[in-house]
Amino acid sequence: MNAPANLTAVLLVVAVTVGIGGYGLRSRSTPDFYVASRTVSPLRNAAAVSGEYVSAASYLGIAGLLATYGSTMLWYGIGYTAGYLVLLVLVAAPLRRSGAYTVSDFAEARLGSMAVRRTATGFVVLIGLLYQVPQLVGAGLALHTALGAPAWSGTVLVAVVVLVSVITGGMRSVTLVQSVQYWLKLTALAVPALALLLVWRGVWHPAGSPSPLPVAHAAGGHDGGQGLYGVYSLMVALFLGTMGLPHVTARFYTNPDGRAARRTTVGVLGLLGVFYLLPEVYGGLGRLYAPGPAAADRAADTEVLLLPGRLVPGSTGQLLTALVVAGAFAAFLSTCSGLALSVAAVLSQDLFGGDVRGFRRAAAPAVLVPCAIALLLSGSGMSVAHEVGLIFSVAASTFCPLLVLGIWWRRLTAAGAVAGMLVGGGLSAAALTLTLLGVGGTGWAGALLAEPAAWSVPAAFLTMVGGSLLTPGRVPAAASVMLARLHLPEALAAGPADRSAADGDRSSAVPARSSRGGHH
Repeated sequence: MNAPANLTAVLLVVAVTVGIGGYGLRSRSTPDFYVASRTVSPLRNAAAVSGEYVSAASYLGIAGLLATYGSTMLWYGIGYTAGYLVLLVLVAAPLRRSGAYTVSDFAEARLGSMAVRRTATGFVVLIGLLYQVPQLVGAGLALHTALGAPAWSGTVLVAVVVLVSVITGGMRSVTLVQSVQYWLKLTALAVPALALLLVWRGVWHPAGSPSPLPVAHAAGGHDGGQGLYGVYSLMVALFLGTMGLPHVTARFYTNPDGRAARRTTVGVLGLLGVFYLLPEVYGGLGRLYAPGPAAADRAADTEVLLLPGRLVPGSTGQLLTALVVAGAFAAFLSTCSGLALSVAAVLSQDLFGGDVRGFRRAAAPAVLVPCAIALLLSGSGMSVAHEVGLIFSVAASTFCPLLVLGIWWRRLTAAGAVAGMLVGGGLSAAALTLTLLGVGGTGWAGALLAEPAAWSVPAAFLTMVGGSLLTPGRVPAAASVMLARLHLPEALAAGPADRSAADGDRSSAVPARSSRGGHH
């Protein structure tokens, strides 16, 4: 690889991120830092959501899994996109109408319970920190592959840039950065992919380009249904886990109203649908030009970075590689920024007073803790996409039941919500931990632990419903009023005073907690 060209690409992405993030220096108020004062247009928000959602798992991991294991891994790209369809139908507009800043705000406002709020906050922090780890590990792997630098250097570089961006401008700054980074990532994958397809089809014949090798097809066998179970469980995790990701739900609080939240989600479906056509190109060509399983899943994550130079030798291939490297670092930075924002927001409100100073104080542990964990786990051999899939299982087993039942079922109680989150989150987190430790091996035990969503999500829903039915006297007295607010258009749900305030300042809607804390 051409290290100078790749280093230049990385530094340019860092400079653009910091430079555009300087726009956030205009942020002064608490709403600016938490929800960009709820003034983000649907088009910009759709690009920002897509920018932070296209993570290391999407940019590097899917192609690596496809190159190694074949077409069954296509479900990752489909599931990542389809999750927004479920979110559009069930959650997007009502969640925005709740007036919340965080999912913890929504939980407390809907159920009137600090116990629910604390439980939700705990899982926001857990998911946010765990999700950042594979991004930071992937950054180290990418920098090592592109420059030959120590793996820890990429992890530290991304953590420092993210911390600076979050502290200086909060949501207003990061939103603009992420919307630009989506288009950078799309371009960085699309241009080399087009060149690689031209080489594969024989339209372009670069000197020294290799010929595709025959791909050996494995003989059919019987695995007792474990493979089919894994596919269905992965679909459950990806389809339902999207709405449980704190950095995704936080985006919908930045829209002016529920209608804009729906338009944002439709835009995201279109943008992600285009993007997820590209990793399949790299994965398919990887099977043609470098067939056979990688020595470790983590090695397969470098497929996107290595393929342009392999098919297009010389200076042109080096430029294509540098472009791909730039997109990879944009992926690490944008996803980590969104995750750090969501974790800092809940930590600030619950531990640091909830104002701008508290937000900035909370940003440090939100970034530095996962950085430390990533440095410890940098030698892990698991695929980035597989690690993220496990985290989707935790999200689907905790916040999906809370949001769906909280929005659509009046009889949900605080006791049921807490029990459901603890059961679903505990089971899926335990499965994640055991899988990372290598417990379970082959057979059904390993399959159930490696893809827990098929049983942990139903367990969470059943526990939440059962716990609520066992405590019928604890249904919040204001449940009907809150549900009306969630489902009616803003102009109908608000009273005359609220409508007057909304007409003067769209950002005035705040969660219930603000009336006590006074810091919003």
